[in-house]
Amino acid sequence: MQQQPPDTAPTNRKIIHVDMDAFYASVEQRDAPELRGRPVAVGGSRARGVVAAASYEARRFGVRSAMPSVTAIRRCPDLVFVPPRFDVYRQVSDNIRAIFADYTDLVEPLSLDEAYLDVTHDRHDLGSASAIAEQIRQRIRADTGLTASAGVSYNKFIAKLASDQNKPDGICVIPPAKGPDFVASLPVKRFHGVGPVTAARMEALGILTGADLRNQSLTFLTGHFGSHAGYLYAAARGEDHRPVRANRISKSVGAERTFETNLTEPADLAAALARVADAAWLRIARSDTRGRTVTLKLRHADFRTITRARSVSDPVADQAAFLAIGQMLLDDLLPVPGGVRLLGLTLSALTDDSDNRQPILPL
Repeated sequence: MQQQPPDTAPTNRKIIHVDMDAFYASVEQRDAPELRGRPVAVGGSRARGVVAAASYEARRFGVRSAMPSVTAIRRCPDLVFVPPRFDVYRQVSDNIRAIFADYTDLVEPLSLDEAYLDVTHDRHDLGSASAIAEQIRQRIRADTGLTASAGVSYNKFIAKLASDQNKPDGICVIPPAKGPDFVASLPVKRFHGVGPVTAARMEALGILTGADLRNQSLTFLTGHFGSHAGYLYAAARGEDHRPVRANRISKSVGAERTFETNLTEPADLAAALARVADAAWLRIARSDTRGRTVTLKLRHADFRTITRARSVSDPVADQAAFLAIGQMLLDDLLPVPGGVRLLGLTLSALTDDSDNRQPILPL
């Protein structure tokens, strides 16, 4: 029987966010010793595509995931490209999730390489959530030869921030008494849910840190950020009441790209759509999901945006099938005389390919 969420106040929850360090690239370096110590990019190629993951050696040059390969090469001419091996990554991820399951039934995977764990119930009587996190990290290293970082706190928002604090191969523990000050000290661009566009809007308003955000009223935030305001207001105070949800399935996974110049020629649009499909399928594979509905998003030069979708009876088999459906949807919209400024591809209709009151456990 699946363990139920402990009947405790949110600040009494004990949440761990485990994040593998440069997961895809680390697997490749583990399996190919000649790649160790070298800047490695998984995905794409020197000529096209996008970077799915970058080793820490590559990150020192500013190479990041989702970056076009041509940009990555400009930043790091010695970058070594390696094709992704998702079957291997899934196998390693399954091994890691088996370790998680030894400590709690409440595991919420976010992707192949990260997950939330609710360890409010101390199944092995280790005495604290931080001790559980350390033991999990040790077992991951012993079983897979890879390193993981962990954030330990009283909610998901802070645990995720904390896991990034001492990367790679680190742990950060933030108890309830220190949560608000920890959040206040961070730049808002690090907050989950604050993307580049929102961060730029905040900067224009003089909001650079969590402390700046906390100084704003809910009315002010609502006026500038609409329905997102409630989340921002709570996050700035270190509050997040979301439980860890086991077997959570995303509603959709995809990618989109805005072009520097509007595209009109069918060949240019097809090439652009292929690059979008590259980026989208990397995310789909990383999330370890399958789906039956492909949606194309197209934005005209005058900013009119339309979407077209097609569903199939069985889950989309692979990237080639995903792109083929997207191309059919695009062909139905051609020609576009004024040009196209944005294309997006999304997979949806997804499926996963993979005692009530407990004593309070110290962090």
